[in-house]
Amino acid sequence: MSAIGFGAKAWVASLGTYTAGRPIEEVARELGLGDPESILKLASNENSLGPSPRALEAMAKVAKRMHIYPDGDSFYLRSALAKKLGVTRDEIFLGHGSNEILALLGHVYLEAGTSAVMSAQAFVVYKLVSALYQAEAIEVPARAFGHDLDAMRAAIRPDTRLVFLANPNNPTGTVVSSTALYQFLDDLPEHVVAVIDEAYVELLPPRMQPDTLGYVREGKNVFVLRTFSKAHGLAGLRIGYAVAPPEGIALLNRVRQPFNVNAMAQAAALAALEDDAHIAKTRELVEEGLDQLSQGLAELGVDYVPSSANFLLVRVGRGQEYFQALLRERIIVRPVDNYGLSDYIRVTVGTREENQRFLDALSVVLGKGNS
Repeated sequence: MSAIGFGAKAWVASLGTYTAGRPIEEVARELGLGDPESILKLASNENSLGPSPRALEAMAKVAKRMHIYPDGDSFYLRSALAKKLGVTRDEIFLGHGSNEILALLGHVYLEAGTSAVMSAQAFVVYKLVSALYQAEAIEVPARAFGHDLDAMRAAIRPDTRLVFLANPNNPTGTVVSSTALYQFLDDLPEHVVAVIDEAYVELLPPRMQPDTLGYVREGKNVFVLRTFSKAHGLAGLRIGYAVAPPEGIALLNRVRQPFNVNAMAQAAALAALEDDAHIAKTRELVEEGLDQLSQGLAELGVDYVPSSANFLLVRVGRGQEYFQALLRERIIVRPVDNYGLSDYIRVTVGTREENQRFLDALSVVLGKGNS
């Protein structure tokens, strides 16, 4: 069979694919490590507290209705989000995770002969979505592991349709100050749409969270993306949302599939949205965990990038080798050589016990501890 097979478009075979964090069961099976429960996954920036108790209760309540199609309009969840965020229901779009929304934005705005601007060492899906719609991905070199906003502004061309900005950034954990972000958005030319990916923003202290929704209320060319996967602990349900002026939301609705957000996800997200205590507890876990990991890494003599999210980018020297060595210690982290960061691994902040287990395993791998 040919490389493209089945009469596919020739350029599709050249597309890259997203490499997801490896499931615990797969690692246990492949390496013969026995019980998957003995393996600790700190690779995908999941919430170690799990879902909100309110979300768990809501899921149990609606489980018996899974034979019925979901609300295709996500009316109640959009209404609740609008009330909480101070926008209108017509400024909310629900998606099958933020990734679906990124793909739909590409569907609306990108094609051959257009371009999108993004930072290097930012979420790789921006680059993949650009390629999916045959647009040129203009990757601007990172500065201090973060976005060089001046260089990104200078990289915008007449054919640029989207500019992607992750804040806080994945996989580096850096954050753009509100002042710098506002200046960047104010300076964007009118033919460019800003996509501000705030998957981790709720993990920031409220005083550090930029008012990006103010640009939505003013009708600017802005899509703000958020998710229930991280702070709310609902990654397994795949539900995220965009906030944008009504004209932008209407465009997304024209290209989405019917029933793109399942009923279980809608019920869980609606319940989780009102559990402010769970969000506060998650922020506390992350803050304490970052302190614990930072102190432990310093004691081991290992450098890291200070983070504003629920993970740390850790410089070990040979990322893939340390990834494999930690697997043998039953710890799954994330190699990030696909971001041009081959000297690093990324580790999720877990509970105090999970963080210590990672530090102990790293000590063993470094030859400073006992297995």
